[in-house]
Amino acid sequence: MKGVDAIAKILKLEGVEYLFCFPANTLIEACAKVGIRPIIGRTERAIVNAADGYTRISNRRRIGVCAVQHGPGSENSFAGIAQAFADSSPILFLPGGYEHGRAGVGPHFEAPSSYQHITKWASRIPLPERIPDMMRWAFSQAKMGRPAPVLLEVPTDIANAEIDESTFNYKPVKVVRLAPDAGTVKEAVWALLAAECPLICAGQGVLYAEATEELRELAELLHLPVVVTMPGKGAFPENHPLSCGAAGRSFSAMADHFRNKADLVLAVGCSLTRNPYAMPYPPGKVFIHVTVNEADINKEYYTEYPMIADAKLALQQIIEEVKRQSKGRPARSNGVAKEIKEIKETWMAKWLPALTSDEKPINPYRVIWEMMHAVDRTKTIVTHEAGYPRDQMVPFWETLTPNTYIGWGKTTQLGSSLGFSLGAKLAAPDKTVIAVQGDAAIGMSGMDIETASRERIPITIVVLNNGVMTGYIRYLPVASEKYGARLLTGDYTKLAESLGAYAERVVEPNEVGPAVQRAIKQNEAGRPALIECMVSEYPHVSTF
Repeated sequence: MKGVDAIAKILKLEGVEYLFCFPANTLIEACAKVGIRPIIGRTERAIVNAADGYTRISNRRRIGVCAVQHGPGSENSFAGIAQAFADSSPILFLPGGYEHGRAGVGPHFEAPSSYQHITKWASRIPLPERIPDMMRWAFSQAKMGRPAPVLLEVPTDIANAEIDESTFNYKPVKVVRLAPDAGTVKEAVWALLAAECPLICAGQGVLYAEATEELRELAELLHLPVVVTMPGKGAFPENHPLSCGAAGRSFSAMADHFRNKADLVLAVGCSLTRNPYAMPYPPGKVFIHVTVNEADINKEYYTEYPMIADAKLALQQIIEEVKRQSKGRPARSNGVAKEIKEIKETWMAKWLPALTSDEKPINPYRVIWEMMHAVDRTKTIVTHEAGYPRDQMVPFWETLTPNTYIGWGKTTQLGSSLGFSLGAKLAAPDKTVIAVQGDAAIGMSGMDIETASRERIPITIVVLNNGVMTGYIRYLPVASEKYGARLLTGDYTKLAESLGAYAERVVEPNEVGPAVQRAIKQNEAGRPALIECMVSEYPHVSTF
C-alpha cells in the first residue's frame, strides 16, 4: 500500500471520523476510502478552526485532524494553528510537504521549522517505513500532557511511496493520566482548610479531564466560591449558588469580589497566565495550582502547592484528603452562597436595563438576553467572536452544562467562531450550535457559510451588525473616521441566502428570540441559518 493509505488506516484505527481539509492533498481520497468523511472548507483557516472546535467539544477524547496542500496550504493555515496554540487546543495537523530531495531549498515553505513556536511538536516523516512510529508519536503528543497542536508534515514522495503491507503494525495510543504527589495533596488540603476565604478558579483542563462532577463535589463539600475562566465556561454550572460566573477581559461582580477577598486560590486546569483576557489576582495570595503543563507552574504567580496532574485525578485525591482531615472539625459556614447571591442581585440590577432594553437599533445585550431565553441551554452550544461579542457574552451567557460553550478570543484572529461551530456540530450533532459574530468577523469568514450548506452542517450564525469594524476602534479616531472604518456596509442576509442558508434580518428587539427559534427549526431540517440583528454601538462591558 502507499504511504498515504497507511496514514489513513492509522487515522481510522485511532477513531478519526472526519478529515478537515482543503485540496489538494492525496490524504483526502485515502481517508474517504476507509470511511473517514472529508470536510472541505472554503479556507484553510476555517477547516483548522473546525478541527479545533471538534476537539474542544469532544473533551480531547477525539482529536480533530486536518490536512492541507504543501506550500500555500501550510502558509494559509498558520493563523488557525496559532489560535489553537493560544487556547491550548490539541489538534493533529498533517500538511503536505515538498519531496525530501527539495528539503531546505528556499523559498519553499517548510512547515516543521515555520510552525515550531506555535505547536507542541512539529516534525516530518523521514521514511515510508517510519509512518507508524511517527503517527504513534504524534497521537501521543496530542492526547496526553499539555494540550496544544501537533504537526506532522507528509512529504509528497513519502505519501506516494509503497509500503510492504505485511510489515505494517499499528496499535492505537493508550492515554496516560498523571496523578499528583500524595504529600503535596496533604499539605495543600491542610492550607485549604486553614484558609479564611479560599476560591476555586477552574479552567478548560477541568472540561478536558471530564472532572466537572468532582469540581462540584469539592465546592459543595467546603462551600467554596467558584469562578471559571473564559475557555473554562461550563466546568461549573453558572446557576449554582456557589458560582461566581466567568472571568475574561470582562467578568462578573462576584468574580471581582472574591478574587480580591480570597486569601488562597485553588487553580485547577488553567495556566494562570497574566494577559488582558484573564482575570488577574492581587498580590499576597497562596496558590494551589493543578495543571498538566509544568511550564505553567511559577510562570506568573509563586505556587506554594504545585501539582502536575490531571484535573480529575487531582480533585479526587483532594476530596478524599479533605474528608480525612475534616473528621471532627466543625463544618465551614455556608454564608458564601448568600454573599454571592447578594452581589449577583446588585450586579444584575445594574445591567438589566441593557439586557432588557427596548431601544432601536437593538442593544447588543438584549440580543444575548433574548437568545439565552429562546434556547434550551442544556442542548445548545454557543460560541462568540473576539472583541465585543466575546466581552458582552462571557459574563452574561449563563452556561449550565459542560461542553455547551466555546470561550475564546485572546490575541487571535476574527472569524474563528464560524469554523468552531462547524466542528462543534459534527462533534455533537444532537445539539443546536450558534455562533455570535460581529460584522467585521463575518467579513473574515462569511464564505464558509457555503461550507455549512454544502457539507450539510446546520449551524446558526447571529450577526451583530452595527456598521462598525470594531467598537474598540473608538480609541483610534484617525483610523475610524479618516479612513472609514466606522462605515461598514453590507446585507449579510443576502450573502447567506446566496450561499444556501436560511436568513432573516431583525430590527425589533422583541423579534430576536422568535427569529432564533425559526433559525433552529431550519437547522432541524438540515439547513444552516443566519440571523442579522441591527444593533447599536454600545461600548460598555462588565469590568470592575
